[in-house]
Amino acid sequence: MTTIHITDIEAAINWWRERQPSSDGVDLGAEVNALAETYALMVHRRETDCAEESLGPESMQAWLRWYDSTPDAPCIAICTTSQGDEQCKGCGRSFDEVQHWPVMTPAEKRITWRRISTEATAWRFNRYAERAQDNQTMQAGN
Repeated sequence: MTTIHITDIEAAINWWRERQPSSDGVDLGAEVNALAETYALMVHRRETDCAEESLGPESMQAWLRWYDSTPDAPCIAICTTSQGDEQCKGCGRSFDEVQHWPVMTPAEKRITWRRISTEATAWRFNRYAERAQDNQTMQAGN
């Protein structure tokens, strides 16, 4: 069973709220309303994940629209699985995740993204992120 983490539901809600803000602070857009119902049930039940199949069609469609706005693959074009590593030092995905990425569902991809983001051990999260931040700092100073 593939699950969707509550933080992804929350991110989707906030993405939709930014795009379709409430005119009166009370009314919710259809997408926010659909996702909010799922989110509220998860909070009430103290669940951190919900089964992908448990989302209604409106919730799933709203979640998939948000998903389409996120980066697809975590690849940074330094793939050490091609050199025999079981886990890529560049992006943090396992050999199987790299190989099967094109056929994984959006929820399966988000599970992988969550794991590699939480671990934050891959180069994408440290050496290269530090360089990017250093470059931004240098550019801001010019």
